[in-house]
Amino acid sequence: MTVTLTSPVTGAAQTSFTSPTYTHVADTAPDVNAKQVAVTALGGTQVGVIVHSLSAPFQTAFWKPKVPKSLGKPNPTTGLIANVPNNTHKVVTRKGVVPAVGQPYRNCVITTVIDVPAGSDTYDAANVKAALSMHLGSLAQVSAGLGDTVLSGVL
Repeated sequence: MTVTLTSPVTGAAQTSFTSPTYTHVADTAPDVNAKQVAVTALGGTQVGVIVHSLSAPFQTAFWKPKVPKSLGKPNPTTGLIANVPNNTHKVVTRKGVVPAVGQPYRNCVITTVIDVPAGSDTYDAANVKAALSMHLGSLAQVSAGLGDTVLSGVL
């Protein structure tokens, strides 16, 4: 995998956070087709945020397909490929959160799933990259608003 997350990560804007950073270390991934990090230190102003622990995880994992799928053969008559499988990549962040006073931590799980049609990585790499660029840029741009929406329910 070419995903290399440098430490610290500069966090995206969130209401009441000032210059958030997340120092992390490599962690044991849940499977051989993943890389995982655990947040061990915080920077900036993030009142009430805690770092990774066994009971309150703060981890991000990057997943690639365990067995990449390939493109099938075109129909000899129509030239169309009837079955185009997807190669699924994921980014999963787990963060322990308290649902109410006196309650144990529960995991908040954020998952981005990236389904790339087999073959497009070779024949249309520029548009695959454009899709990722737009998706990730959009998330970064609306980070604070999305954080407020998740808490208030107002979109």
